[in-house]
Amino acid sequence: MRSIYLDHAATTPLDPQVNKVMYEHAEKIYGNPSSVHGFGREARKHIDEARKILARSIQARDTEIVFTSSGTEAINYALQGIAQSQANKGKHVITSNQKHQATLHTMEYLESIGYDVSYVQTDETGRMNPKDVEKYITDETILVSIMMVNNETGVIQPIQEIGSICADENIYFHTDAVQAFGPLDIDVDTLKVDLLTISAHKVNGPKGVGALFIKEGTTIDSILFGGDQERKRRAGTENVIGIVGFGQAVKQLEKNREEAQHHYATCKETFLTALRKENVSFHINGDAAEQIDGTVNVSFPGTQTESMLMNMDLEGIAASSGSACTAGTVEDSHVLTAMYGSESDRVKNSIRFSFGRGNTPEEMKEAASRMAAIIERITN
Repeated sequence: MRSIYLDHAATTPLDPQVNKVMYEHAEKIYGNPSSVHGFGREARKHIDEARKILARSIQARDTEIVFTSSGTEAINYALQGIAQSQANKGKHVITSNQKHQATLHTMEYLESIGYDVSYVQTDETGRMNPKDVEKYITDETILVSIMMVNNETGVIQPIQEIGSICADENIYFHTDAVQAFGPLDIDVDTLKVDLLTISAHKVNGPKGVGALFIKEGTTIDSILFGGDQERKRRAGTENVIGIVGFGQAVKQLEKNREEAQHHYATCKETFLTALRKENVSFHINGDAAEQIDGTVNVSFPGTQTESMLMNMDLEGIAASSGSACTAGTVEDSHVLTAMYGSESDRVKNSIRFSFGRGNTPEEMKEAASRMAAIIERITN
């Protein structure tokens, strides 16, 4: 039985061309990029090339890109760094009730050291109203952080409208674009964001490397102390090979973006159509018209998420209850709880399916057939 991987929102397979480039560089490029000799300068050159590639992909300057070890580190840097640098101006931060754990736990930390955090609510569509963000703004507000695309539902937030509000109020605006980078065209100037986080392994790049866009002129404190790497903004020897892989992954992404998005949309529609043909009862969580093409979160009435995931794994289908960070312990989704309430069955019977380059329409039909058999078995 062939396994079918439908969990690309958790992580993506390494692109063969990315793997090839990383392997070639690993053999030849081993200098410390902070060294002044030729070996170091060669390593530095490749980091700078990757930085330019990433900057162009979001319409930024290369000096505005800081490489990190992950999207999580980039989020921590953005939130803690701004909070610390602006503490003398105020200690109020705004975020949403549908954030990723990296933001959630960082906000909890900020609260523990005296910051006031407001959580903007969303409705059943999974989208927030920009005016609701505006309502929370006070004279003490120093930062707003809103995820661009939700990692569990794939729902797109009105980032440009929120960015305009923050710009008018002279408040720093951060967006977690880890799930948006790739599916959406991103222009940091148009979106009016001051900080933006991305991660390589979500776009067929290597794990262990991320990046933070910091708009020129943004006052932010470092959260790591040591050497003067990344223009004194992020201490620690750079992951040269990972950064090279990130740059190559973005090149591949931009080369195939339109074709890839069409492919993801086809996979999603084929899968959902096949479920209907199999007479499977289901509901799509969130506003289907405001979702990225590669992700869909589906509620299956009469089932339980944990049982479904176990049976799906036995049937060779890899999917998720939501964030991979909580996949080891299947808990009620805080995202779906925010949308539907803790008493809703959707909180306990929903599965996230996310599609990638290697999926085929034939796999989608086969996955739907296996899902129908699983649901028939566990509900009767």
